[in-house]
Amino acid sequence: MTTAAVPAGAVPAPAPSDRVRQVVVLVGSLVAAGAAAYGAGAFGGTAVEQTAGGALSSTATPVAPDNPAFRIWSVIYLGLFVFAVYQVLPRHAASPRLRVTAWWVLVSMVLNAAWIGVVQAGWIPLSVVVIAALLAVNAVVVVRLVRRRPESTAQAVVLDGTMGLYTGWVSVATLANVAAAFADAGVGELGLGATGWSVVLVVAAAALSVAWAAFAAGRRAVALGIGLAMSWGLAWIAVGRFQGELVDTTVAWAAVGASAVALVAAVVAATRPARA
Repeated sequence: MTTAAVPAGAVPAPAPSDRVRQVVVLVGSLVAAGAAAYGAGAFGGTAVEQTAGGALSSTATPVAPDNPAFRIWSVIYLGLFVFAVYQVLPRHAASPRLRVTAWWVLVSMVLNAAWIGVVQAGWIPLSVVVIAALLAVNAVVVVRLVRRRPESTAQAVVLDGTMGLYTGWVSVATLANVAAAFADAGVGELGLGATGWSVVLVVAAAALSVAWAAFAAGRRAVALGIGLAMSWGLAWIAVGRFQGELVDTTVAWAAVGASAVALVAAVVAATRPARA
């Protein structure tokens, strides 16, 4: 007796583990997003910039984005909520792309909530470890998304676009978090001074944006999401340094240039032919 071959490109039948994944990711995502939103200041929680003695406020270091930058979280959380609903739909149960990414997206959301909890507790050095782990998990998701063509336009927007924005923003936030940890530890200016090291970090962000764009070239939603979020974060670093309590025009102009690099790199990557 022979077994009928599965047509090329056909979606396999759902397994019990697929149903488990859908439910756990949906519930876990909603809980993690709610915890993160509360920890970030929503629903009566204490805003992150008001915790740990203001170590992560918009004026704590020259590479801290100005407060309006953090509005991007509303878009990211909305995207993650839509993703949680999208992935639980019965027709997406056996999606090969969701099978290799959905669990990682949930881990990322849990780490984001954990980061906020750590910051609320005032453990700034540990927050660097957590946000580095968060960025690493997001990188795993991006790698898996880039290696597989989106199964639909909706999936490209909901999954690729959301994770692109999320990863781009966390990339900028990680550098800012590192700077905040050093400042909070009072390690001194380490030879280059606050301005010098801030310019180094901003240039590193620009280089990282180019690396992300080169890797994601041909996956438009991923590339644009990362580039737009990094450009947004860097632009708000510039705004914060041109005005307010911590003016530093050298860092501001470096951030303007880095923001432009991130945006141009993303656009160039998005115009590349789609990958197979």
